[in-house]
Parts: sequence; C-alpha cells; structure tokens
Amino acid sequence: QVQLVESGGGLVQPGGSLRLSCAASGSIFRLNIMGWYRQAPGKQRELVALTSRGGSTNYEDSVKGRFTISRDNTKNTVYLQMNGLKPEDTAVYYCNVRPTATTLAGSYWGQGTQVTVSS
Repeated sequence: QVQLVESGGGLVQPGGSLRLSCAASGSIFRLNIMGWYRQAPGKQRELVALTSRGGSTNYEDSVKGRFTISRDNTKNTVYLQMNGLKPEDTAVYYCNVRPTATTLAGSYWGQGTQVTVSS
C-alpha cells in the first residue's frame, strides 16, 4: 500500500507563487513516476507535470516556463514550484505516483490540495 500526503496549496494573487509538496510512503520501490494533475470545476483532470526517478520531466504546455517539478528520492517527495500564477491555474491539484509514464495503470493519488489564484 502507498500513502501520499500533499501540502502547500492556498490562495494567491495573480503573478504570485506557491510550492506544492507530496510525500510518499509505503511500497513505493516500483513507482518510478511522480507527478501532478489538476482538476478545475466542470473540467476533466489534466496532467500538469511528471518526473521520473532518473530526473526526466514532462510539462503541460500552458505551464512550461512557469512551473518546475522536482523530486528528492531520498525523501520520496515530489515538489511543484509554481511561479507566475494565473487565474486559470485555479484547480484542485493531485499528486500521482505510478510505475510508468505511458499509462495511469497502477496509480496512487493524493487527497488533493486547492490552489486558488485570485485578486
């Protein structure tokens, strides 16, 4: 079993920054991929960013240049540094860990953390 604990969401003004964290524990040795998804009201959940244990990354186009995903393998923790936040970034952000990048099979999800960008 795998447990994911997220933190770092909140309310921020446009142009501001937030840093999300997700700490994984349990049977995680096969879970190569760590990442973040988000879901805005009335919309489907979408990929934000992924990173592999080796350090490769993948970003959704709208966040490239503004968000940075990183991970600390010694702490089994993934981070999402979000800069230049826009109102359209408002969503519930979910941590995701899984074996491979090509499929969501075998995924574990965090409980979600709300990010609200508003003046």
